[in-house]
Amino acid sequence: MQKIGFGKLTRLVIVKGEPVIEPPPRRYRYHRLTGPNHERREQVLKDFLLKQQLVKLFVSFDRLENGVISVLQVRDGLPYGMTLEEPSRT
Repeated sequence: MQKIGFGKLTRLVIVKGEPVIEPPPRRYRYHRLTGPNHERREQVLKDFLLKQQLVKLFVSFDRLENGVISVLQVRDGLPYGMTLEEPSRT
């Protein structure tokens, strides 16, 4: 997410509360025409405090347990919102 900056991840699979990286989710980076498009400075640090948005994302993974996040929106290198795939109940 830090490398994306602004954009999204799609088809992020969650198994037992953990993101699965094989197959990797698709990454889409939004390039802003106004304002900076730099990566987050934390990317080069070996250790840093997690922002509240990341903690909430990890809690969401635990609650989901098993499933697919069809879209994970990223703003300024942090999770902003997500759309979950759910089976239809007809």
